Order: sequence, then structure tokens, then C-alpha cells
Amino acid sequence: MKFLWITFSILLVNLSCGHSDLGQKGTKPPSHEIFDKFLKKFVSEEGKVDYKGMLIRKAELEAYLEILSQNPPDRTAWTHKEQLAYWINAYNAFTLKLILEHYPVKSIQDIKPKYPLPLINTVWHMEFFKIGGKPASLDEIEHKILRKEFDEPRIHFAINCASFSCPILSRDAYVPEKLEEQLDMAARRFINDPKRNKIRADRVEVSKIFSWFGEDFTRNGSLIDYLNRYSKIKISPKAKINHLDYDWSLNE
Repeated sequence: MKFLWITFSILLVNLSCGHSDLGQKGTKPPSHEIFDKFLKKFVSEEGKVDYKGMLIRKAELEAYLEILSQNPPDRTAWTHKEQLAYWINAYNAFTLKLILEHYPVKSIQDIKPKYPLPLINTVWHMEFFKIGGKPASLDEIEHKILRKEFDEPRIHFAINCASFSCPILSRDAYVPEKLEEQLDMAARRFINDPKRNKIRADRVEVSKIFSWFGEDFTRNGSLIDYLNRYSKIKISPKAKINHLDYDWSLNE
């Protein structure tokens, strides 16, 4: 049984970490203004999302998603920041679409694929939207594009999985010209959020995000080294690290 579980885990990692061919030649970076205005209407400063309100104005979100679908990044022409802002916004916007299509729902994990494939049967593997005419999933955006192509750990604080323990959904759409500042702000906001991480000098209880994606945060040092870049409290290198339970309840 242990061997089967290890084999299963390795296979899932390989499926999630392959190459993505989402993209299209000759496109131009779209404006994210529609999404920015939409977020400001329905997301609070604390990150609570008014899904009931969004349902009434769902057409605004759909208009933005259509723009994203028709204008996937041209990897040879768009800048690094233009591509990164696009994919972060795409992940967040399509996650909102997913929740609205199944609302009311208590947790994103309650949403199940209608026709699950063997070993690929989570909500994140559902190909419920298209990018440049090609079926796509949230898993592909996160693991095959954001994590694989950008080497940017702060994306974990920018993308939102519609759950309480996730980094909160920003009220601002991510834009190339402010991207560095926005990612830094997202990192500081999440790491210093006492509802999602509990930090003391000699002991830290952090989100399971730092366990699930540990390799992303420790390429250039220890996890404590990374946390100390953004933590208001200086953490001792010898501090004990524990991980908090993850609350998958809907972020409303």
C-alpha cells in the first residue's frame, strides 16, 4: 500500500509539472481595468468576497474573461511582467467564474469534475474554460505556467483559491507597471496576517502553503530566511516551525 501511494504521488506531480502550450502569436497585452473595477465592487479590504453581488453583475466578469481568452500571451513579444500579470489575473478571475457557476457552495473542494479521469479528478484539473481556443485548467496555470516558467515564489500570495486560509484576494488587478510592488505587498500582507500565520521570534506556525510548495521558497536559503524578508518580527534561525490546519471554507 505504501508503494502504491508513493507511486500515485509521483505521478500526480509529473502530471502537474509538464509543459503548457497555452499562448498565441501576435496578441497584445489586454487591459485589466474591467477586472480591477469588478474586484473593488465585490471584495472587501479583508478579502471577503461578495459572491451574491457578483452573480448579479456576472456579465462584467464574463466580458473580462472573454478578453483574456481571446488574448493569450505571446511569449516572444510580451514582457515578463505582462505575462505574469496576465496569468495571475487569469487564475483569480477564472476561479471566481468557477465558484459563481456552482454557487451556493461551502467549499471549492465540494466542486467535482463531471467526468473525472483516473488520477486527475480534483476541481483544479477541470478544463472549464479556454485560453486561445484551447481547453485549460487552474492546475495548468498554477503548476505548468506560473510555477514552472516564472521562478517567482510570491505568486503563491497573489493567486487565490476561494478559501479562508488562502492569501486574500486582492481588490486590485495585477498590472505590469506595478507588479513588483503588488507582489511584495501580497507577500507582506499574507506572512504578517495573524489569521493565516502565527509568527514569534522563537516559534512560527505557518500556512501549509509553505509545506506544499516548500521548494519554491527555499531555493536560495531556508524557509526562515524567506519569511524574514517580509516578516515584521525577526525570526530566529533556530525557531521551531509548525504548519497550521488549512481551512477550505469559502472566503465570503
